[in-house]
Amino acid sequence: MSASRTGQTPLRGARSQRARLVSRLRAWGRHHRAMALDSLHRLVRYPLGNVLTMLAIAIALVLPAALWLTLDSARLLDAELTESATLTVYLANDVNVGQAQRIHEAVTAQPAVEQTRFITAEEGMAEFQHSLGLEDTLAGLETNPLPASIVIQPDDVAPAAMQTLAERLGKMVGVDEVRLDLAWIERLRHLADLGRRLALALGVLFGLGVLLVVGNTVRLSVESRRREIEVVMLIGATHAFVRRPFLYSGAWYGLGGGFLALVLLRLGGQWLALPVASLAESYGAAFSIPSLDVTGSTILLSCSTLLGWLGAWLAVTRHLASIKPG
Repeated sequence: MSASRTGQTPLRGARSQRARLVSRLRAWGRHHRAMALDSLHRLVRYPLGNVLTMLAIAIALVLPAALWLTLDSARLLDAELTESATLTVYLANDVNVGQAQRIHEAVTAQPAVEQTRFITAEEGMAEFQHSLGLEDTLAGLETNPLPASIVIQPDDVAPAAMQTLAERLGKMVGVDEVRLDLAWIERLRHLADLGRRLALALGVLFGLGVLLVVGNTVRLSVESRRREIEVVMLIGATHAFVRRPFLYSGAWYGLGGGFLALVLLRLGGQWLALPVASLAESYGAAFSIPSLDVTGSTILLSCSTLLGWLGAWLAVTRHLASIKPG
C-alpha cells in the first residue's frame, strides 16, 4: 500500500506543475489582451491628437514606400530595355548580295547569337527615309550610301559579353563596322543602383523619425501616469508588467500610421495616374502608377507596427530606469 502511494506522488506532482504552468500562461494571455484593449481605448479616447501622431508616422513612411514602388517599376523597365539591347553589323559597301547572305549565315551560326535580322541596303534606306520623313528629298540620290546590315539579339546582354561578341564579329571578312551602344543601359542601371541606395537611406532616416515620434508620444504618456507607475511598482510590479501597455500603444500608433500611409499612397497614385498615363502616351508607351500588392502592404504594416513597438520600448525603458518608487 505504501509502495502504491509512493509511485503516485511524482505523477501527481507533475500534473500539478503542468496545471500551474497552464494557469500562468492563461493569465499571461489574458493580461496581454487586457493591455492591448486598454491601450486601444486610451487612443480612441483622444482621437484628434492620436490621429495627428499617426499621420506624422504615415508621412514618414510614404516617401520611402513611394520611392520603392518607383524603383520596382524602373526594374521592370530595365528588364524590357535589356531585352532590346542589340548589336548592328554593317557590311562593307563592296559586298554583293551572295556574300552578304553568307556573312549573315556565318553570324547566325555564332554560339553567342540568339536571333538575327538581315537588312538590305534598300530596306535600310527605306527605313531611314520613313523615320526622318525625307522620302522626296532622298529619292533624288543617284546611289545608295547605306550598306547592308545585320541586327543581332545576343544570348547574353551583359556589357562584357556583348563587347567580346562585337570584337569577334568585327574580325570577320566583309564586315566594315560593328556598332554597340550600351551607354544608355549602363546609365539606367547606375541610376537604379543610386535609387536603391537612396531608398535605403531614406528608409533608415524616416524609420528613425518614426521612432522619435512614437518615443516622444509614449514618453509624455509615461510622465502623465508616473504616479500610477510608482504605485504599481511599490506593490511588486516588474518592469515588463509596467512596460506592456505602453508597448501596445506604440504598436497601435505604428499600425495606424501604416494604414494611413497606404491610404495616402493610394490617393497619390490616383491623383497622378492621368498625367503619368498622358505623358507615357505622348512617347508612344504605356505606363501606369504602380501600387502596393498584398505582400507589399503586409510588409509596410509590419514594419510600421514594429517601429512603433520599438520606439515605445526605447522610451519606456529609458524612463522606467529613472522612476524610483517610494
